[in-house]
Amino acid sequence: MKRVKQLLLKDRWIVPFLKLQKSGLFWSILLTLMTIIAAAALMFVSGYLISRAAQRPDNILMIYVPIVLTRGFGIARPIFRYAQRLVSHNWVLRFVSQSRRRLYESVASTASNIRGKLQTGKILSLLADDLDQLQNLYLRTLFPLGAGLLLYLIFSIAFGVVDWRFMLWWLFMLTLITIIVPLISFFANRTRVYKQKQLQSQLYTDATDAVLGLQDWILSGRQNDLIAKQGRIMTQLAKTKNAGMRFGWWRDFLIQVLVLVLALTILIWSGFHFAGNQTAVNFIAAFTLAVFPLVDNFISVNQGVSEMSVYEDSIERLNALPVAENKVSKYEKVTHTTISLKNVTFKYDGRSVIDSLDLSIKPGEKIALLGRSGSGKTTLLKLIAGDVKPIAGSIEIGNQPVSLLQDHLSKVIAVLDQQSYLFDTTILNNVRMGNVTATDDQVQAAIEKTGLGPLIDTLPNGYHTQMKEAGARFSGGEQQRFALARVLLQDAPIVILDEPTVSLDPKTENDVLKQIFDVLKDRTVIWVTHHLTGIDNVDQVYFLENGHFVLGDTPEKLRTTSSHFRQLLAMDGLN
Repeated sequence: MKRVKQLLLKDRWIVPFLKLQKSGLFWSILLTLMTIIAAAALMFVSGYLISRAAQRPDNILMIYVPIVLTRGFGIARPIFRYAQRLVSHNWVLRFVSQSRRRLYESVASTASNIRGKLQTGKILSLLADDLDQLQNLYLRTLFPLGAGLLLYLIFSIAFGVVDWRFMLWWLFMLTLITIIVPLISFFANRTRVYKQKQLQSQLYTDATDAVLGLQDWILSGRQNDLIAKQGRIMTQLAKTKNAGMRFGWWRDFLIQVLVLVLALTILIWSGFHFAGNQTAVNFIAAFTLAVFPLVDNFISVNQGVSEMSVYEDSIERLNALPVAENKVSKYEKVTHTTISLKNVTFKYDGRSVIDSLDLSIKPGEKIALLGRSGSGKTTLLKLIAGDVKPIAGSIEIGNQPVSLLQDHLSKVIAVLDQQSYLFDTTILNNVRMGNVTATDDQVQAAIEKTGLGPLIDTLPNGYHTQMKEAGARFSGGEQQRFALARVLLQDAPIVILDEPTVSLDPKTENDVLKQIFDVLKDRTVIWVTHHLTGIDNVDQVYFLENGHFVLGDTPEKLRTTSSHFRQLLAMDGLN
């Protein structure tokens, strides 16, 4: 509970919205309260009416007012309930919509850093979980808790007006029901909730990454291992959830028992208080029955407080993300695409990854970056794409600093990486993501340039064929060609190739590379690779080591001047 309080004190996501939308929050809690009061009033008047009618009054007019009130409160309760649903859900959806946009903007601004640290499935798990928690925080915790505390105050004052001694008993019982039991539930359930979140995250992560790498599991013959692993996690998750459900059942049962004790004491108190008067005796049933509609709210308060530990990690993660700045960049259209890196240095954890590096790439030039893992190739790509900033030096595209091009970089740079994600929608929709304003004819033209026209002709639904999740309907080489079509449609003058053929067999790799360089012949290409298949398609080859270029020249000259280059060619069977 203390951690939640500390997180909210420093919160930049939830508290600012609460301050901005105070009126919506007020009306949501007020309507929740009015719904509960209308239900309690309905039971109160009904109890009085039943008890008074049992006395067989001489004239029906003597119970006419309770009859009208019963009908009025019976109508008021669903009206308040419906209005509360409209207001609260509208309020929550507006909040979640704004928060989702901020979340995606924040993640997009540091996408490369996040992706470098986490698996794809882990990222998706965190986003899905955090967005859900944002909504539940209000619907299941804040609104019931706010209404519960107001009920606590209102009914305490009401009983205090009648009998201050019974008010003390009422305060004690309500403190037990709305404060003590929820706090005990919070601390007792915290470890279980944390374990459940870990298992859910692991299941989501493993399932997502298993789908993306399903072909590798099948080729390695380890399908049974995959199924067994998922089964173990699901079994553990089911056990944890069942334990949580049992805990919740006993907690709710305890609340029901406490409410029953409260109802019995009200029955006894009202019996002593009203039994001496023939008319007042009817309030015995009224006060007793009025307690029962409060039970649902008491249970909601307990559930909400018990689940507060669910939100801790989500709030902490969200506040750890940077807030995307809404600044207007001084962007001028790039008229030429010369890439210039001057004395660029970048450090990670105190270690120099790129050290005083100079590089100039002319428009339309094709270069290849080679080097061992960890030599700085990927970091260099991130610097050029503006995903990370150098600690020294300058990076320009067309004489403009990359930092000023951030909001428009998709018009300048396109990326084709190892695993360009394809979605479970049509071929046209997948490729159109490169340019959402493209016509069907433009999309089809881009696909045909990649050599996929004959394949499309064999499909029963042609360009409207569903690709299945992660493009599972097609082979690895075909998936990369579809991703290439997306890049073509993007029409960016600079294309970054981040080992796009690393998972393909040699023949398919050679065919895909030939297709890539053929259709990108008029564009600047920066290609990161580990081996030399297709190396003759580039103009310059650079070897990166310890943040420096240790070798750089045309492929033809390197064949004659570099024994290391010839060794690499031999290893790839290219001599």
